[in-house]
Amino acid sequence: MGSSTPNTFTAPAQTFTVDGLLFDFDGTIIDSTPAIVTHWHRLGAELGLDPEVILQTSHGRRSIDVLQIIAPEKANWEYVSYVEGRIPKENGSDAVEIPGARQLLDSLNEAGAPWAVVTSGTRALVNGWLEVMKLAHPKYMVVAEDVEVGKPDPRCYLLGRSRLGLADGSEMLVLEDAPSGIRAGKAAGFKVVALASTHKIDELKEAGADWIVQDLRSVTLKSFNGKVEVEISNALQ
Repeated sequence: MGSSTPNTFTAPAQTFTVDGLLFDFDGTIIDSTPAIVTHWHRLGAELGLDPEVILQTSHGRRSIDVLQIIAPEKANWEYVSYVEGRIPKENGSDAVEIPGARQLLDSLNEAGAPWAVVTSGTRALVNGWLEVMKLAHPKYMVVAEDVEVGKPDPRCYLLGRSRLGLADGSEMLVLEDAPSGIRAGKAAGFKVVALASTHKIDELKEAGADWIVQDLRSVTLKSFNGKVEVEISNALQ
């Protein structure tokens, strides 16, 4: 596929099995970009910093890691949880579901298939959005506070597999939208589906995604009988 070839999401359906699924949250299950932009503009004003500079590097990264660079005195979990917890409460109407997310999560829960959320957001942020959006709550999560180093370090995804009770060597499917998260999933040794929801396709390719899809309507649970059978359809050709 040359650079002059238009991107087409028409690849034939492909079915395979894994032991569990690990989802990023923002940009993968929901898209709260307008709320996050408002958040960083508000925080930038409070801290006397240019929000546009912050936004250039903040997506897919933990707020505490961003703050360690731009405002080290604020880089503590009490402050980060407080400001992130405000986002769903104050900007709850500024988020939408990623198409197909609700159906996929509900089907996984109904089948009893193992899945978890692995996110750069805090527990306060994720739980807040799940309540606002009325989406399926995961039994297991890995949030920003749970790891010493955030994405693209792979430890968050390795911890996600562990929290599902799956052994080392278990095959996982990671669903992501950000290059840092894609790199984390690949560094953990997992297959990665990238959603073209927040980043350019070339960035997703460069990060090493195994499949690139438009949204979660392209990811379907076919069956669960100890192994999770998943179908990927309409991926980037």
